[in-house]
Amino acid sequence: MASPEAEAAKAMMTLMREAMAGTDHVPTLEEQRAGMAMMAQSAAEPGGVTVTETYAGGCRAYWHDPAGAAMDRAVLYLHGGGYVIGSPKSHERLVGHIAKATGCRALSVDYRLAPEHPHPAAVQDATAAYRWLLAQGFKPEHIAISGDSAGGGLTLATLLSLKENGLPQPAAAVPLSPWADMEANGETFETNAAVDVMIQRDATRDTAAKFLGEADPRDPLASPVNGDYRGIAPIYIQVGGDETLLSDSTRVAARAEKAGVEVKLDVFPEMQHVFQASVGNMPEATDAVNRIGSYLRVKLGL
Repeated sequence: MASPEAEAAKAMMTLMREAMAGTDHVPTLEEQRAGMAMMAQSAAEPGGVTVTETYAGGCRAYWHDPAGAAMDRAVLYLHGGGYVIGSPKSHERLVGHIAKATGCRALSVDYRLAPEHPHPAAVQDATAAYRWLLAQGFKPEHIAISGDSAGGGLTLATLLSLKENGLPQPAAAVPLSPWADMEANGETFETNAAVDVMIQRDATRDTAAKFLGEADPRDPLASPVNGDYRGIAPIYIQVGGDETLLSDSTRVAARAEKAGVEVKLDVFPEMQHVFQASVGNMPEATDAVNRIGSYLRVKLGL
């Protein structure tokens, strides 16, 4: 059974969706981007984490350094927001908690957003940031990649891009509620439609069109559900059981396992999309982030 905190968060999201449905106003992209900053308030302050700005492969990025953390390991973090909204600022608390749970630095990348910069801009920026970490002296076995929603899909796409570019794979990847299919063909868009209060098929396809521009929706670097995972790093996927995007996760996991990849899939019953964003304020989210930390400490040798 979901915690009272999770039920309260779901009720609030339901009220927000109903309020939007009851008005003729369609939020502009600028309004959506401004509203995304509210996501940062979902999590508790991590405390003891220093955030500093840098540039990684041409992109603005932010180091999250917990007190006493290992400085020779790094989690490369790619924020969510459908590739059109979101920023390191909206995900600052979540990334801080992941860095603390893992015990090492995290680098949150301000990759280019669509529609101004359609696919493949995001995966180019993420790949460049990984190259930058290597150039800074980080060993590939001391780097992990993580991200949520679109950033979860981008995490998977980055693994595929590294393979295409002949770069070494990282120690592991942790996609959270990954959006991995630009065609939104997953069966849970139907079976979970009544319980997911955030993500529905039509809106997903509209956002995909903004992200893709003229690109092929089946391109594995846009829709990593279609990727060739042979030789890819170990993957740990977390996803909510009530998500319409659940089948994106299960299909990626099955495809990667078939290719010989070490895959761990955690489906959290009754949870909504990127529930981890409430870490510190929702027990399921805190548990999930602690599981990420435990997994990555082993993979990074901490």
